[in-house]
Amino acid sequence: MEVLDNLDENHPVTYAGFWIRFVAYLIDGFALSAIFAPIFFVFFAPAAGFASIAQDTDAMLAFYAGLSGFWLIEIVIQVLYFAGMESSKYQATLGKMAVGIIVVDESGNRISMGRAIGRFFAKILSGIIMMIGYIMAGFDSRKQALHDKLASTFVIYKNQ
Repeated sequence: MEVLDNLDENHPVTYAGFWIRFVAYLIDGFALSAIFAPIFFVFFAPAAGFASIAQDTDAMLAFYAGLSGFWLIEIVIQVLYFAGMESSKYQATLGKMAVGIIVVDESGNRISMGRAIGRFFAKILSGIIMMIGYIMAGFDSRKQALHDKLASTFVIYKNQ
């Protein structure tokens, strides 16, 4: 881990804290909702209205099956977006790029797609424990959230 702290003696590493990462995540959320909202409203909102008005069990089951399919598609797209972008040459999602931060490994290098996928799914654990896994970034000396610790990643400012 010492390597990351001393990448360049003229430009010390600055870790990105909780709030800047939160802003990046909000930007990512808006970008992804531009994709998900139209899909949801075109395919599932009309079925929800019909199913609730009709009180038809089969229609309700069909709606929930469709909704489950939508959630599966949503997860796949999110994995491709977050893991794909963070393991790409950009090392960041659109939100992270907008605020000037990147995801790196313990040596300050780009992370692999496998590590990025692991980091993505580790975020589930960060969230299900009352968001404590995310809040950890605000108190850790290297600003690591739980999913960063599990994936051995760091979020740092790109241009220091």
